[in-house]
Amino acid sequence: MKFKKLGHTDIDVSLICLGTMTWGEQNTQKDAFEQMDYALGRGVNFWDTAEMYPVPVKQETTYATETIIGNWMAKTGRRDEVVLATKVIGRSDRDWMRGGELPRLNRKHIHQALNNSLKRLQTDYVDLYQVHWPNRPLGLFGEGNGSYIHKQDESEVSIAETLAD
Repeated sequence: MKFKKLGHTDIDVSLICLGTMTWGEQNTQKDAFEQMDYALGRGVNFWDTAEMYPVPVKQETTYATETIIGNWMAKTGRRDEVVLATKVIGRSDRDWMRGGELPRLNRKHIHQALNNSLKRLQTDYVDLYQVHWPNRPLGLFGEGNGSYIHKQDESEVSIAETLAD
């Protein structure tokens, strides 16, 4: 397996990343455990997930992928061998994602999402935390004619606020 540094860090990540967005919907926990064992056994140490996985997104299965990964980590004790990336969702109409509030990329929601992800993942850190999509009105997969027309909205969160600590 070939590796490279993650950004400007000293973290070595495999050039192949294990995507996990179907675990808990199209794949069982048993399937996922086998895939994690197989990947790590072949040097794939970079794993990607997100708070909203699996897809297609459904309220009853949301968060399942992170939970499965957390269950694997608890079972195997191999957290230190994995470079783990997860993501916070941006603007969404899925109020059930944040306990009754519409998800936004403000400080409160980012901290809430990260803390919830850490609990599901059964770890006290992630190696890479990413914004899944921006906090502005946007066309999603298959919507519109492919052209984006920005419409200002009072619930937007600035990029500066999202990136602030």
